[in-house]
Amino acid sequence: MQDKVVIVTGANSGIGRVTARELAKMGPTVVMVCRSQERGAEALAHVKKESNNPNVHLMLCDFSSQQSIESFATQFKADFDRLDVLVNNAGTIFNERLESVDGLEMTLAVNHMGYFILTHHLLDLLKATVLSRIVNVSSMAHQVDKGVNFDDIQRKNGYSAFQVYGESKLMNLMFTYALDRRLAGMNVTVNALHPGFVRTNFGRNTMGLLGKIIAPAAMLFGVNDKEGAKTQIYLATSPEVEGVSGQYWVKSKQTESSAHSHDEAAQERLWELSLAFMNRETTS
Repeated sequence: MQDKVVIVTGANSGIGRVTARELAKMGPTVVMVCRSQERGAEALAHVKKESNNPNVHLMLCDFSSQQSIESFATQFKADFDRLDVLVNNAGTIFNERLESVDGLEMTLAVNHMGYFILTHHLLDLLKATVLSRIVNVSSMAHQVDKGVNFDDIQRKNGYSAFQVYGESKLMNLMFTYALDRRLAGMNVTVNALHPGFVRTNFGRNTMGLLGKIIAPAAMLFGVNDKEGAKTQIYLATSPEVEGVSGQYWVKSKQTESSAHSHDEAAQERLWELSLAFMNRETTS
């Protein structure tokens, strides 16, 4: 990993922070992407100390804002001339329906469009770097009964936190498979993964009563952050997966994802809709 450059989004806490720390121990330049300067600075100090790697940097990005994502990508490309690994890890869940500054339902904006837009803006740099990798953190929650609700993708006519979160994780897989087709024959791979039921503070502050129920369950039955980060670290670094692309991984093993995730027509519909959203043509 020496001389390589890695981005980890959502790196201020949980499995994102562990991923940044463990990757930094291998010697690359690691860019930790966080929303909060205060929390990001604390995480940066931790990762530098634990990894003994001075080449760890903090950059800020609010993944609910398309302008913020574009600004981050522009600044990154001004600062670095290569990108070996992009770990799309940032994600969240909301107890109630909220809208982003761009007029998108917030879960859709952060969990799907954040991956889509950032990857879009960094793809040329990834293509220019030999044997680069994109790692998308999805979830077993992608196994929703009816697939993506394209008729009300903004969830204006009904909102369920778990349903919308699950759909966003399904979108992560659909995006992975659609992108893999577009990268065929190139030197960039893209894979998705389920990290496991992880003991983190994920959702605690945004989910109200649901968060208070989930958090104790995670503490009792979930894996720790280090275990949860193993698969994305494996996909980011292992020589065993060099050249392997368009796969879904659980516990560092290829696993079959849901039938909905493999619907190519739905993947292409989502791709075109995402392009429209990226161009601010927000629709219901």
